Amino acid sequence: MARIGFRCRLFRGIPDVAGSGSEALLVALGAIPGAWLRLRLVNHLKPMLPRKHWGTFVVNVTACFFLGLVLAMVERCGPMTGLALLIGVGFLGSLSTFSTFVMEVLQELRSGQVLLALMLMIASLLMGLLATALGYGLGSYG
Repeated sequence: MARIGFRCRLFRGIPDVAGSGSEALLVALGAIPGAWLRLRLVNHLKPMLPRKHWGTFVVNVTACFFLGLVLAMVERCGPMTGLALLIGVGFLGSLSTFSTFVMEVLQELRSGQVLLALMLMIASLLMGLLATALGYGLGSYG
């Protein structure tokens, strides 16, 4: 049976930085493509979904999965602050968006769609936790 997992030495090229000016650069380098991808994905999903906030939901849950995976990799391979900043904080932090999620819930509440707003909040929390746990479990396996 094939083993699922990764080898830590694949990620040794990303520097371990702590308390340096390069931290901001790593976050920014990850944030730009993450924000661009979020915009593209949400706009791409918009015609396929009944409301725009379900596109945000899909993107946020996907980011949760990959953040769990990154956290497991960092734990397995030792302190890789550079990788965590570039991918975890920068890319995945700008791919997912809590403020947009909250604004979309508020819009549903303001339009009188209380049940839909509650459904969105509960589904986002539960699916986010499940996706993060799944990513973490997959990254920890092997």
